Amino acid sequence: MSAHRFLIWGGRGWIAGHLEALLQKQGKEVYTTTVRVEDREAVKIELNRIKPTHVINCAGCTGRPNVDWCEDHKEETMRSNVIGTLNLTDLCFLAGLHCTVFATGCIYQYDDVHPIGGTAYKETDPFNFTGSFYSETKGHAEEVMKHYTNCLILRLRMPVSDDLHPRSFVTKISKYERVVDIPNSNSVLTDLLPAAILLAEHGDTGVYNFTNPGAISHNEVLALFRDIVRPGFTWKNFTLEDQAHVIKAGRSNCELDSTNLENKLKEYGYVVPEIHEAYRLCFERMKAAGTQ
Repeated sequence: MSAHRFLIWGGRGWIAGHLEALLQKQGKEVYTTTVRVEDREAVKIELNRIKPTHVINCAGCTGRPNVDWCEDHKEETMRSNVIGTLNLTDLCFLAGLHCTVFATGCIYQYDDVHPIGGTAYKETDPFNFTGSFYSETKGHAEEVMKHYTNCLILRLRMPVSDDLHPRSFVTKISKYERVVDIPNSNSVLTDLLPAAILLAEHGDTGVYNFTNPGAISHNEVLALFRDIVRPGFTWKNFTLEDQAHVIKAGRSNCELDSTNLENKLKEYGYVVPEIHEAYRLCFERMKAAGTQ
């Protein structure tokens, strides 16, 4: 059997860059591309040119500077998040290729059945958050895409890196004038990206809540950040009602159940730390690197 050859879509993106570096460090053959996922002919040509064994889709439209952008650019958002995502998955299926798709867990909202501190959302729960057009497109695309037998769907939430990259959740909330204080599932990339490669290499498919176990509030995150990385850091809170006045699109708040992911990774001897511990370790790595 030939060695694995990875092709990462959305090649100039933040998570794609982390994945590329990680695969290179592991000694894997890896390529990136910026071909538009919705361009069927161009995607087909790129697959034929690189001839990967594994495709990883990090492309997608989240909007700049945030998801509010998607509210006013609905066609562009659909082209990328729905048409493009399905197009790449379909062409991989026709070519007999495994396709890993980085999706989002921001498709749920706390409700009476899944209250804060109560039952977390499982992969099988239908999405119930349509407060932002971004989340709505991601929810609908996943509902269709999960039927592809070559597809691994990994639902990230509020991803965090070991540096203060502008896309990292910690960087974002540390710069906000005020933050809400609600527990959420988060994804620490240092813990989870090696797991994504493991799952892809084993040919796993289906949907996984791709988060560290548990939920952590914004205040808990910022308190750890203050205590370990930036002494003297302060922040202010506001309510969801107050937040609604300064954003165009709603924001998802929820806890995802990561049991299926944990059980699958145990088969490969891989453990993902609980979110409070994961953040502590993340901030200690930040401090050791001299990040402020």
